[in-house]
Order: sequence, then structure tokens, then C-alpha cells
Amino acid sequence: MTPQELGRRELALLELYCNCQFSMTPQAFYARWGVNQSMIARIAGTSISTVSKWFSQGKSRRRPEPIHCRRLAEMHFLWEEYERIPPQLQQHLCPTPRNGKIPSP
Repeated sequence: MTPQELGRRELALLELYCNCQFSMTPQAFYARWGVNQSMIARIAGTSISTVSKWFSQGKSRRRPEPIHCRRLAEMHFLWEEYERIPPQLQQHLCPTPRNGKIPSP
């Protein structure tokens, strides 16, 4: 299979994507949703100890990487908008699990 050439459309969408500010801080996510640090770690794709550092004060405090804030924003978006997403796009974004069971919202 030959890779598809990038045209004007794809380059414009790449620019849009690269400038997208789709982000949510762990603190904002925690304030909005009834989650614990373990759930935030799972969503963000990092360890619980890393998440603890995001919420700590003083020398051990760390800032989350942009990818972590993006993942939290994506989960926030899914929780807020999932039912409004057309079924075909739902399947494309979040394919049915291998066990064939779709979690019911």
C-alpha cells in the first residue's frame, strides 16, 4: 500500500491540529468529576505517583506534560458529549472492545 500524499486539505488540518488547545488541568478535571488520583493516572496514561506530584505542594510538585492534559480534556469531552456523537464516529473513536461488550452509558 502506497502512503497517501498530503494535499492542501491535509496540511491545513495538520496546522489546525498542531495549534489546537485541547487541554484540561488535572486540578480542573478533579474539581469537575468525581474521580480519584488513580483514575486520573489511568486516563492520563501515567503513574499514580506522578499524579500525586501534580497535586502536591513544594519541591516535589511537578507540572503535567501537555499530552496528559490533552488526555484529560479528551475524557472530559467524551463524558460531556458522547451521546451527541453520531454512532459511526463513536465506533471510529472508540472501537468495540475485543470481548464485544459495549459499556452502556
